[in-house]
Amino acid sequence: MRELKVVGLDVDGKRIICEAAGTGEKFILLPDERLRAAMRGERTTVPTLKTGGEGSSALTPREIQARIRAGATVEQVAAASGMDVERVQRFAHPVLLERSRAAELAAAAHPVLSDGPSVLTLQETVASALIARGLDPESTTWDAWRNEDGRWTVQLAWKAGMSDNVAHFRFTPGSNGGVVTAFDDAASELINPDFNRPLRPVAPVAPIAPDPQPTLPVAVDEQPARHEEDKAPAEPDPAPTAQKSRSRKRKPSVPAWEDVLLGVRSGGQR
Repeated sequence: MRELKVVGLDVDGKRIICEAAGTGEKFILLPDERLRAAMRGERTTVPTLKTGGEGSSALTPREIQARIRAGATVEQVAAASGMDVERVQRFAHPVLLERSRAAELAAAAHPVLSDGPSVLTLQETVASALIARGLDPESTTWDAWRNEDGRWTVQLAWKAGMSDNVAHFRFTPGSNGGVVTAFDDAASELINPDFNRPLRPVAPVAPIAPDPQPTLPVAVDEQPARHEEDKAPAEPDPAPTAQKSRSRKRKPSVPAWEDVLLGVRSGGQR
């Protein structure tokens, strides 16, 4: 709960001007019967506000900066304290710059691998890992915040398809830019040069064996056989042809001598 002190009265003499301790911010207080009774020392039914609870009262500038430094956003602090976003932004701005600077230093630090710190920086290592997986390293965003133990946690966010992914590192400033260590599995995948699993939160898919070339039934073209069958009866029968040839070449029958004497023709007619 913030402490106010009375500065004076407004020009109309009906409102009290108060000032916040430490910031010099001015407030106007409208006196009522409860205030007058409190000034006389009388008990009133004014509810007592709880201190320290989120949303119960405004926060001091130091409290605002402490929450922003711990990773909260301006909107989260404003919603929790009931303060205006513009007022929270005024005190949060220098701390946001501090967080951005810590993220830049962490990106330039060297990730610690199984055999010691890497020669490449964290940003170079992450860019190589994303490119190898077909992702755009320019679409990443960096953030950092300070933990209760004073150490910095660095967050890297990127998009893979329709999924949003994050990886967290622990940053320790030091000589030659400092070092970073992986804090979760996603961070380990990014800095591990031998890790080939895709950087996506999807379930593993069992490999599908390629389908063998289907054996199609061989279509038997019966048309040629039918042609052969059709052609076979069409061949002329040699026997009738020979018979016809013989009939055509047969000489006219000569009547017998008895038929000539008796006057009988070959057809049996007289």
